[in-house]
Amino acid sequence: MKHRGNILQLGIKELRSLWRDKALLLFVAFAFTGLIYVVSSATSQELNNAPIAVVDEDQSPLSKRIINAFYGPYFKTPDIISLPEVDPAMDNGSYTFVINIPPYFERDVLAGKQPDLQVNIDATRMTQAFIGDGYIQNIIGTEINEFVKGYRATYVYPVQLTSRIKFNPNLTSVWFGSVMELMNVITMISIILTGAAVIREREHGTLEHLLVMPLTPFEIVVAKIWANGLVILLAAAFSLFVVIEGFLHVPIHGSAALFLFGAAIHLFATTSLGILLGTQARTMPQLGLLIILILLPLQMLSGGITPRESMPDIVQNIMLVAPTTHFVKFAQAILYRGAGWEVVWPYFLALLAIGTVFFLFALARFRKSVAQS
Repeated sequence: MKHRGNILQLGIKELRSLWRDKALLLFVAFAFTGLIYVVSSATSQELNNAPIAVVDEDQSPLSKRIINAFYGPYFKTPDIISLPEVDPAMDNGSYTFVINIPPYFERDVLAGKQPDLQVNIDATRMTQAFIGDGYIQNIIGTEINEFVKGYRATYVYPVQLTSRIKFNPNLTSVWFGSVMELMNVITMISIILTGAAVIREREHGTLEHLLVMPLTPFEIVVAKIWANGLVILLAAAFSLFVVIEGFLHVPIHGSAALFLFGAAIHLFATTSLGILLGTQARTMPQLGLLIILILLPLQMLSGGITPRESMPDIVQNIMLVAPTTHFVKFAQAILYRGAGWEVVWPYFLALLAIGTVFFLFALARFRKSVAQS
């Protein structure tokens, strides 16, 4: 009971300390609200208002028909430019696509000569370039076929192809981006808060005060974990229900309670990692550098951005010891596919094992740093 009381009071002290740090508190609030909203809504993966220009050297009804086929919201209204303007316009990034319709294009099409039509693509705008290329080919092909036949017809395939897009039927990138950003923010803020809590104790001289009290390193570490983890878990719940489900209108297919329970286990691992980094760093700038080195691989290689199956085998195996790998797995399974306990319990167990290892390392390192103080 004495240990529990000490852990409770130390945790309350952590919460009060965080409440007095208005800058850090404001950062946490923005990360779980504005950052998630902006990142998920601004980084759309759909083709939207792509800048396009056309060099019309044919000046025929067919070329006019092709130009008028490009309209919003996929493309901006095409600009008509001359052939010498193509290279400067592409070099300065004015257009993602420039279509060059050659002279006598309509005549050659009607004569069955299959003339070439050039499409210049700025591949530095990777997402627009990849998606837009398919759109352009489909639009031009449809308009040419309709012009030649004199009517719009749909080709009937000998086999009926039925596609069923599950979990995101409209392929809306906001549905994916918002949840993934929430997972990234949970990981990032948990490491920052606990690492900063350790550094703050050292910089403010309160660590020495704790050392003269009848407290153990175990009690201090556990108090920092539960206090900071509680703040992040409450912020994550608010973000999930208010920002993601409320403002962004992303449907939650599975149990939010099960997701938050798994997030709590994930926070046990990441807050322990934050304490470990806080004991290694001596100042906040050092902590920031360590977090960058650790956080980027955790987020980039977790499977949230690029599927794990697309990564080299050695990277997949190494990332099995990373908490974010299992966090992404069960979060996607619950929130996207409505998975239950029978599906996600292996990820919870793996996270608990990883968190225990991080906690033991953090506790040992904290004891060593306390002994050196």
